[in-house]
Amino acid sequence: MSVVYKAVISAADKVVPRGLRPLWEHPAGPKTIFFWAPAFKWGLVIAGIGDITRPAEKISMSQCSALAATGIVWSRYSLVIIPKNWSLFSVNVFVGATNLYHLARAFMYQQEQKKALENGSKSDS
Repeated sequence: MSVVYKAVISAADKVVPRGLRPLWEHPAGPKTIFFWAPAFKWGLVIAGIGDITRPAEKISMSQCSALAATGIVWSRYSLVIIPKNWSLFSVNVFVGATNLYHLARAFMYQQEQKKALENGSKSDS
């Protein structure tokens, strides 16, 4: 581990209140990557929620498919690993859900465009 990281953890160890010790000492607590990776991954969820106002024609189906698949796969994995990482599970459920929502929006938009093209070509004949 990094010397800087060890120094920061050592300094923080001295000021963590007794009531927060169980969280601090947990195998998936703030001393480990198991805590920080999910914490930063919430940025993907926030970005997905921000994209709700994005027009459906500007949604990348390949990006949303990859993020939805990642969310689903890692949700399962987070419950298989030891220690079970419930924060990783919850963030991945939300990553998967927000991107499945965007995929549905993009798919419905594409279907509407196909119908409009079909109706337009039928009215021309």
